[in-house]
Amino acid sequence: MDGPVVTAARQALEVADVDLVLPFVPAEAEAEVRAAYDRVMPIRDTGPQVRETAELWFFETVVRLHRAGEGAPYTGLRPAGLSVGPVIPLAERAIESGSSEQLGDYLTNVLRDELERRLDAVRDLAVHRARSMEDERRYVQAMLGYEVYSHHLYGAMRATDHHEAGAHTHAE
Repeated sequence: MDGPVVTAARQALEVADVDLVLPFVPAEAEAEVRAAYDRVMPIRDTGPQVRETAELWFFETVVRLHRAGEGAPYTGLRPAGLSVGPVIPLAERAIESGSSEQLGDYLTNVLRDELERRLDAVRDLAVHRARSMEDERRYVQAMLGYEVYSHHLYGAMRATDHHEAGAHTHAE
């Protein structure tokens, strides 16, 4: 409820400007967002329960359409205050400051540690792989897992849109 999509939807309702939320949905969803907005605005002042229900429905509509634009399922609104992990705040700071140095350093360290941890597991399994077919299979699974993991990382790094990099988990 405190992610960028709901924040933009909330602002659109507060200042009576649907255009504030439209950049968060694909162009083909604009008419549906406008129609939802037009339904919600006149009833917001009929009482606190109606206002809350109408606004929640608008938020759900906008997030559902946003998620559809990413090719992701709508799984509901999440409560405010959930942790988004360490990367989103670093990315937000990079956008604000114009420097990706802190984010790059953090991600580089995490990547290096994760690659090394996974490679250590492959090396450990390689030592005993000849003992049995089961050990050989464990080694092959780890070796292929390391290669596929690396390939997916490369794909995420080369992705041009945020939804190409994998599942979108930032709070809506």
